[in-house]
Formats: sequence, C-alpha cells, structure tokens
Amino acid sequence: MKLHAESNGNSHEIEIKREDGKIFANVDGREYELEASEPEPGVFLFKHERRVFEAVVTGGGSRGTTTHVRIGSDEFAIRLTDPKRLRGTANETEHGDGLAEIQTAMPGKIVRILVQVGTEVEKGAGILVVEAMKMQNELKSPKTGRVKDIRVVEGDTVSAGDVLATVE
Repeated sequence: MKLHAESNGNSHEIEIKREDGKIFANVDGREYELEASEPEPGVFLFKHERRVFEAVVTGGGSRGTTTHVRIGSDEFAIRLTDPKRLRGTANETEHGDGLAEIQTAMPGKIVRILVQVGTEVEKGAGILVVEAMKMQNELKSPKTGRVKDIRVVEGDTVSAGDVLATVE
C-alpha cells in the first residue's frame, strides 16, 4: 500500500507491505521491519529492533481528515492520502486547477486507451481500460479538464500505483 503523508508542512512517501506476520515500511527511502499489534481500538504496539513503541491514534475516520498520533510525549497531526483512491472518486475542488493523476489500483495490463492527449474530458469520463485479475476496469477522469499526457500504450503491463495519465 502506497500512501502520501503530510505533517508539520512536510510531505512523506510511505509504502507498507505485510508479510509473514510482519510489517515492512518504507518512509522516504528508509526501511523498517516491524511487528505490530492492536491491544485495544486506537492503540497500537510496534516492535522494532527489540524496542516497543506505543502509538495512540485518534481521528482520521474519513478521507481528507487529519489523524492525530501520540508516541510517548510526541504528538503528530498527519493527513494521509491514498493516491490510488484519488482516481475517479475525488471531487473537483480537491484537485483545484492542478494536475490530477490517474493511477492503477492493482497490477494489470492496458487493454484500451479511450482518449488522446489534448482531449477535453468531463469528470467521470473513461480514460483507459486496465485488465486485472481477468476483469476489465475503466479508469475515469477525477475532474473536468484536458488530458495532458498518457504514459502507457495498449499492451503495457503496469504495477499498482503507476501513473497512467494526467488531466489538467
């Protein structure tokens, strides 16, 4: 799972993988191997290099809200964004006049490109079709605008989180 985090005016890229009961986290290129448990709702215990850290998490129940995390005496206000969830589900005001990226939710193959670079599109218009797990998924424009670029061609194999096209 890839996430984008903002805290205290700083941006961080996070990737989390679970494997064999462990959590592997990459935060801005730094690697961590953790064991984690949740002894009660909102309270997490992380074991890293024989040390145990307790994190108390509140808020952040819906997309776009701030999550508050307390680890020891340190407190953090963090806004998490899942880049995969932005494709086709965000409202236009979240993207404003900026660039909106269309990304894959899972690995797959590009089977059809529905528009060309420069095409004016409405929010929700189909941009391309990805086949994943024997199902075809139409990826839609998250905003009204113009297709700035398409970074794939039909037949390309893509990974989860890859940026396939952008709309401005």
